[in-house]
This record gives sequence, C-alpha cells and structure tokens, in this order.
Amino acid sequence: MRRLIDALADDTDFFIEQVHLTAIVFDNSDDVTIWATTDFDGDTHFFHLGLPFQQLDLLLRLAGPRSPVLQEDIADALATVQEWPCLLEYTTEASAPIPLPNVALKLSCTYPADEPFGEEEEEELPFDISVQEEEEAAEYEAEQPHNIFYLEGVFLRVV
Repeated sequence: MRRLIDALADDTDFFIEQVHLTAIVFDNSDDVTIWATTDFDGDTHFFHLGLPFQQLDLLLRLAGPRSPVLQEDIADALATVQEWPCLLEYTTEASAPIPLPNVALKLSCTYPADEPFGEEEEEELPFDISVQEEEEAAEYEAEQPHNIFYLEGVFLRVV
C-alpha cells in the first residue's frame, strides 16, 4: 500500500472516490483523524484526514447500513475515553473497513507548520557555497505536504 500524497502530480485540491475508513482517532475533544484507503490509479493508497467532529458525523451518516452502529460506537467511545488520543480500528474480519458508497471527497493537502511564533531566528553564518546532501534532502522533505489532508467537501453520486 502506498501513501496517497506520493501519487499526486501536484498539491492542488482534488477528488477521491472508493474510500474505506480503517480507523478513527479522537485527537482531543474537538478534533478527529480518519485513517482511510482509496483506489487511486489502480493501486490502493492510504491517507489521513483531519476533521472536526461535525464532519465525522456527516461521513458516518454516509456509511450505508453500518451508519447507526458506527454512530453508537463513537458515542460509547466518547463517553468512556480517559486518555487522548483514542483509537477505534476497523481492519479486522469482525470489524471490516467502512466503505463510503457513492461518495466523492474533495481534499486539500496540508504542510508542516512554520516555526512557533516568537521563536528566535538562527544566527547567520558566513556564506558557504558547499551544500550538504543530507541538509538539502531534509529541507526538501520539510517543504513537502504531509499525507494528512483536510476535507474541502463531500459529494454524492446520484444513481
């Protein structure tokens, strides 16, 4: 299985279909991260989707016949969670991944956060033309989008 971000040609907003939710992680009392897979260009790709709880509820309502049971699982987990993050996994035979039939998600990429506000800048060093390969690779990697996305919209296929 490959990372979805590695399959994208650029970092513009895009649509995916054939989404299966494999885990729901309660990050804190307001936010949740979905772990999911999708079929993209004939291969299975995984990605993470950061959401507020209201959008999680919307996605769960689109989960077909499993929707009421999933909403009850979420309510039970929220009522009993004592440590954050809290993981609900859907990758076993007893608890198979959750398909979102006839749903297309419009996603946008996320990037690493900038340095915290108020942090002092590094001391300027004299100009040095030599470039360390490791430093260049690390800088390139830091500027790349994460395999975590934001949900820009949910669209339903009318059949």
